[in-house]
Amino acid sequence: MSTWNYVVTAHKPTTVTHSCVGNFTSPTDINLIIAKCTRIEIHLLTAHGLQPMVDVPIYGRIATLELFRPHGEPQDYLFISTERYKFCVLNWLDGEVVTRANGDVSDRIGRPTDNGQIGIIDPDCRLIGLHLYDGLFKVIPFDTKGQLKEAFNIRLEELQVLDIKFLYGCPKPTIAVLYQDNKDARHVKTYEVALKDKDFTEGPWTQSNLDNGAGLLIPVPLPLGGVIIIGEQTVVYCSASVFKAIPIRPSITKAYGRVDADGSRYLLSDHAGYLRLLVITHEKERVTGLKVEVLGETSAASTISYLDNGYVYVGSSYGDSQLIKLNLQPDQNGSYVSVLQSFVNLGPIVDFCVVDLERQGQGQVVTCSGAFKDGSLRIVRNGIGINEQASAELPGIKGIWSLRSSTADIYDTFLVVSFVRETRILAMNSEDELEETEIEGFASDAQSLFCHDAIHDQLVQITAISVRLVSASSRKLLTEWRVPSGYSIIVATANATQVFLATGGGNLVYLEIGEGSLTEVKHLEIEYDVSCLDINPIGDNPVRSELAVVGLWKEHSIRIFSLPNLDLITSRNLGEDVPPRSVLLCRFEGISYLLCGLGDGHLFNYVLDTSTGDLLDRKKISLGTKPITLRTFCSKNTTHVFAASDRPTVIYSSNKKLLYSNVNLKEVNHMCPFNSVSFPDSLAIAKEDLLTIGTIDDIQKLHIRAVHLGEHARRICHQEQSHTFAICTVKYSNAYLDETESHFVRLLDDQTFEIISSFQLDPFENGCSILSCSFSDDNNVYYCLGTAYVMPEENEPNKGRILVFTVEDGKIQLVTEKETKGAVYNLNAFNGKLLAGINQKIQLYKWMLRDDGSRELQSECGHHGHILALYVQSRGDFIVVGDLMKSLSLLIYKHEEGAIEERARDYNANWMTAVEILDDDIYLGAENNFNLFTVRKNSDAATDEERGRLEVVGEYHLGEFVNRFRHGSLVMRLPDSDSAQISTVIFGTVNGVIGVIASLPQEQYLFLEKLQQSLVKVIKGVGGLLHEQWRSFSNERKTADAKNFLDGDLIESFLDLSRSRQDEVATLTGFPVEELCKRVEEMTRLH
Repeated sequence: MSTWNYVVTAHKPTTVTHSCVGNFTSPTDINLIIAKCTRIEIHLLTAHGLQPMVDVPIYGRIATLELFRPHGEPQDYLFISTERYKFCVLNWLDGEVVTRANGDVSDRIGRPTDNGQIGIIDPDCRLIGLHLYDGLFKVIPFDTKGQLKEAFNIRLEELQVLDIKFLYGCPKPTIAVLYQDNKDARHVKTYEVALKDKDFTEGPWTQSNLDNGAGLLIPVPLPLGGVIIIGEQTVVYCSASVFKAIPIRPSITKAYGRVDADGSRYLLSDHAGYLRLLVITHEKERVTGLKVEVLGETSAASTISYLDNGYVYVGSSYGDSQLIKLNLQPDQNGSYVSVLQSFVNLGPIVDFCVVDLERQGQGQVVTCSGAFKDGSLRIVRNGIGINEQASAELPGIKGIWSLRSSTADIYDTFLVVSFVRETRILAMNSEDELEETEIEGFASDAQSLFCHDAIHDQLVQITAISVRLVSASSRKLLTEWRVPSGYSIIVATANATQVFLATGGGNLVYLEIGEGSLTEVKHLEIEYDVSCLDINPIGDNPVRSELAVVGLWKEHSIRIFSLPNLDLITSRNLGEDVPPRSVLLCRFEGISYLLCGLGDGHLFNYVLDTSTGDLLDRKKISLGTKPITLRTFCSKNTTHVFAASDRPTVIYSSNKKLLYSNVNLKEVNHMCPFNSVSFPDSLAIAKEDLLTIGTIDDIQKLHIRAVHLGEHARRICHQEQSHTFAICTVKYSNAYLDETESHFVRLLDDQTFEIISSFQLDPFENGCSILSCSFSDDNNVYYCLGTAYVMPEENEPNKGRILVFTVEDGKIQLVTEKETKGAVYNLNAFNGKLLAGINQKIQLYKWMLRDDGSRELQSECGHHGHILALYVQSRGDFIVVGDLMKSLSLLIYKHEEGAIEERARDYNANWMTAVEILDDDIYLGAENNFNLFTVRKNSDAATDEERGRLEVVGEYHLGEFVNRFRHGSLVMRLPDSDSAQISTVIFGTVNGVIGVIASLPQEQYLFLEKLQQSLVKVIKGVGGLLHEQWRSFSNERKTADAKNFLDGDLIESFLDLSRSRQDEVATLTGFPVEELCKRVEEMTRLH
């Protein structure tokens, strides 16, 4: 049953809605604070750029974000209000965000404003003003100590308010209101706020009949004062004594940022991403004029924050946000803007598809992201990719190591490859190819157990009978330490100065490397055979280890010895039936760890106290099913660990927490870093019969690749047979405000993402839906496209087409077309036929053969009774329709009658944004108040009336506008893992969130629900916002507690809690911490 669902974010929101700059974390820090709808990020401006400090979730959708400084405070406070009329004041104390004040500013009656909420703070910190409902201005006064007092409303005569700002330097708090009257003319009025009388009095000036496109007020600080009014064709400066206006090239200004503290320069960004500088020219305190100059092009900005010294943060909702530098001189294109850093933004995700391009059983999501000129495709996949540079077929590899030709060399020269009875050496030749070479001093007729670079330009090779020390320059043997007769070396390891090995019968031998010498320092006999050992240096000395770790076969334990004396410090039984197969000492972010890989694919990690040798904080995680081999490697100057097994994994540390990211390769047996001149920062990877050299992606959980289109991609689908994607795009040619649109179908290669063919639609014809399908009695695969003719004078399209294409030799060819009486909002393959949602009707077409051998679509039957059938999904003979405003209905196709009829419907009024079928009886919907809900078909109910009603079984407030659901998974599912049985649906949202909804078995759901209830008591929401209120289903008509949905983000935050708080949660749930960790880690595997 899909009744019990778990909702989790795989990719956090990336659309930037607000930003501000101030001294938040200390009186001297310059902080950039960014709001991404439901999250706040605090960054610190350093000499090296922006450094992220914290990223906090907010239990609400952020409507306004302002920094202010109360009287007598050394640093700024942050004011936030949410779309559900909650507000809070935050400040920074001892390294974390704390709540100073919070409250609810909703009114029982009132019509929410059409143009969004406005939240402003008086520059002299006397009050906070909020415009939330038409005709009302809410005031939250400050007392003399900077504490908030009770809020009150003042009636505002202007109903269509476009903007409100506080003016600077007024003896009484004064607002300027930009509004539109009932004749569509726009004016500015000023009012003084009389706090004692709780009312407005006339302000110092008014300005009537502005530019019809006036939409933005910019208050100017003292000494100048006054306000700038930005229109579509003019910019006006206005104060009690001065009025100045200049014409500008037509544009819609979306964001502004103040450059100087005195307010004489402002940055403006318009809808097309052009950045302008507005300068107020003045003599002392008298304004003499305005100048506007184009600086260059950025992403279309939703917010601009000027940081310092010409650095500017441009936050965008339509493209990637950017950190830019304004230069004094233009470049060759005449632009003063250089982009220093781009921050990935997937929003708005208008459509996406889930494909398995590498055919490895791992889904990738390809999204239509961004809008207008910032439109792009983004290929999102879980895990880390290895980009192959070279490969060679070499069956039977038993080990690989890279060596350098001298200690001072920064690049590797040799790659040693070991087989059962021989060792071969590869090196880069002058043509950048790997070719076989010789190191005379190495035993080439024996299997190497271990090789390493040693000090004094030497190399070490360890075979079953000896340790050989070889000169790296002459490649000749310098000295050899042979094992006593009758014994052989089983496992061995080395670093630049030490060798540690074990022979049969539990003999441990420790040698030290000198210049041309190998000295046996200590020999120790223990009672069990050794399975693995390690002496990787993690102390202050990079070439020498103080500790040696040994794993034992029989006892299934690990022991830690001190070097050079081999005194036993710690012995730890693993308590498993499986022996350790690989141990590794490593250090991440200043913390020392001992990692231990077992023979069954489990990994233990311990925090190692290097002074006492104590092993603390044991964690166990399953990486695969086969033995694990651990190796360290470097990427971007940071050390990571590669765990080779049947599911290779990179272990890395972030915020002092170990994270595991799977590598997009099947089975890996051996791996070593290979940093050569022609392959910098690469890895050598050995599989069954293949040696590959490749570079590694950035180490992160999700890997995102961008294909910038320069046009807006609106629909996408994949066709496996032709190895192509088809996308519907809109190209805007910008003749300033007089934009013309051209619509295309583009065909892209599914490996290179290059456009290989295009088809242009008619003028005014928009692509609304696209599908790859085949028809009964026809073996070909087709792309079907649904379109609409969008005419400026029509409210709703009354004409459209269904176009059927085939792909031949990489070209898209039109096979047939069918005219429709409306917009074809969706297309589904339906039992070898084509199901279309056309305006208010569902229509079924069959694929008919004409007499001349050509084919056409012929209407078979339909179903009326919808307002607009926007979203349709089908399964078998059932059809689920998501209507513009009438929620979900269930239709059935009857073969005998050849008719479609309604079976049941949800009688709630939900304005739908996406639908999906979870299983035969349960359907999932998303609606425009950012809620999710599930309904169930009552097929076994007693009466017809009950059978005709879809019963709501689950409700949840997601806080995100979902554009599309698709079945699929972002992760590789191992058939034997617990999560393989869990079906998942992926969703994409306007804010760039990719999320996963997993349908759980009831037992697992109840367990996690108990954990969630305990977490809510331990983790308090930032700003005093409550989790239960945030997740409760809420629209204009009702508010209901969340049911049958769990908040995966909250549940998975359990893993980030400190041990003491984890214990607190464990006590509340009545389960041990280990079990909670294990069950939650299992859930993190779903995304």
